[in-house]
Amino acid sequence: MSLVLTYKKGSKAERELIEYFSQKGYSVIRAAGSGINSLSPDILAFKRGMQFAFESKAVEKENLNIEHGQFTNLKKWEENTGITCYVAWRHSGRQWRFVPLSLFNENKKSFGISWKTASELGKRLEEFA
Repeated sequence: MSLVLTYKKGSKAERELIEYFSQKGYSVIRAAGSGINSLSPDILAFKRGMQFAFESKAVEKENLNIEHGQFTNLKKWEENTGITCYVAWRHSGRQWRFVPLSLFNENKKSFGISWKTASELGKRLEEFA
């Protein structure tokens, strides 16, 4: 898949999340440079003391892998802000799964998780309503 198609799919997924959380009464911010610098999560959502950060991924494969550098930046961001960071995974034809960073397993080149594990242990979109 080309970089342009990957970007379009990813930005569409981000817009879907922004719209959902906005409709549920959250104040939502899309990070500047989202998808480019990987220094912060894509989306921040706030509602009456609740605060969440989401790194949006639209991946068709049965495993989601995040490069070490990007994952480490997300982990540092989470530790620095105290805001729980989830990887929001949209698998084509399936519901969103929101996976805390703690569920990812480190391997040689990345941190990864299977769709099976994400489905079983990750949160569903409705759990944030």
